[in-house]
Amino acid sequence: MNDIKQQILEALQQIPKGKVMTYKTMADKFKVHPRKVAMTMKHNEHPDVYPCYKVISHSGKIGWYSGKNGIHGKVEMLKADGIEIVDGKIDTRFII
Repeated sequence: MNDIKQQILEALQQIPKGKVMTYKTMADKFKVHPRKVAMTMKHNEHPDVYPCYKVISHSGKIGWYSGKNGIHGKVEMLKADGIEIVDGKIDTRFII
């Protein structure tokens, strides 16, 4: 696996419970395009190890999820983390 992809995946493990990060913030951190982050999330073979559901769009929208149960699964996991979702968006107080 590409080193940058592995670093992005490992960074997911550092996002605390009850918080999310945006594709843009993650991309800025690794000096890559947000699409690179999105593709890394899409091809995450171990979402139970690397919690890619914790990455959302810059606008606060939940975005897409290719893991178990699709977007509904992502919403369930975010809510289980204590993250409030209103009209398909996450309040900025949950975003790091």
